[in-house]
Amino acid sequence: MGTVVQLKNRINNSYSELKSSVEDKLILVEEKIKAKLTSKVELVDEMTNYHLRTGGKRLRALLTLGSSKLCGYSLGSRDVNLAACVELIHAATLMHDDVIDNGEVRRGKKTLNNIWGNKSSILVGDYLLSRCFEMMVEDGSLEVLKLLSSTSAEISQGEVLQLQHQGEVDMLEETYLKIISAKTASLFAAATKVGSILANKENKIKDALEFYGKNLGLTFQIADDTLDYNSELKLFGKEIGNDFFEGKVTLPIILLYQKSKNNEKKELKDLFKKKDRSVEDLKNVLFMIKKYNIIFECYSKAEHFINLASNSLSIFEQSKEKDILQGLTSFSLERTF
Repeated sequence: MGTVVQLKNRINNSYSELKSSVEDKLILVEEKIKAKLTSKVELVDEMTNYHLRTGGKRLRALLTLGSSKLCGYSLGSRDVNLAACVELIHAATLMHDDVIDNGEVRRGKKTLNNIWGNKSSILVGDYLLSRCFEMMVEDGSLEVLKLLSSTSAEISQGEVLQLQHQGEVDMLEETYLKIISAKTASLFAAATKVGSILANKENKIKDALEFYGKNLGLTFQIADDTLDYNSELKLFGKEIGNDFFEGKVTLPIILLYQKSKNNEKKELKDLFKKKDRSVEDLKNVLFMIKKYNIIFECYSKAEHFINLASNSLSIFEQSKEKDILQGLTSFSLERTF
């Protein structure tokens, strides 16, 4: 099992190290987010305050701050403003996501749509995106504006593509990668590229960081989708089987369908055509996933993107920031939250 097992078994502190290295800036990001979410409309204030209390890893904001530091950006607070902006784009997409998926719980707490309904959640998500565009304009860089606005459009297209292929257990791996590339990896790529734009780096540096972010995002999403079927892991921000119960077809199901026998293929197709799936249905799928060693297959696929992400940083001279970002590639695979 080689490198995959080593990656999974090694304790990786890069996320904590990244957080510590930009802790002073991260505090300012939190303050900026809070200030931007303030509204004169009581319901908006109530919903955004609730959202803030649900927390989150702030990984995209950390990537913006970390890449800015790697590129030597030190003067001004543009990194803080744009880290907050990137984080708010992510928050808005989660709100819309939960409406589309009829999500009821996120990060162990009720979703906004579960408490206030779909209409309010969509509108508050739109409010967050509007605030983001204000922040982009305030930054004053046309390059940043173009990058983050095109990324927002790409995320939306990823959502539509996923909806288009909903319930298709015979989905091509290539289609799955297109979906997660748009929905997840595009914002990771934008977050890391922003740092190089702020530091006025040459195009090869911008391209390297964008490539790093994209492949980190792909690794992160594959790990996220795999964790949802990994009954061996108990520590996770969401209950095992959430994607299954919501009818989402992700990499574990795609690979399982490819490897399963004809009768099992039919069973999988029938399961994902059903409006609701039971705990017993999940147990059967988990049994098949174990039978065909699908978890390992998924981690092996993710390892390819880990290597691409890590290698793309070779353009940078050795530094603490580079070590942290390289370490983050394996963290995204071995994490349990």
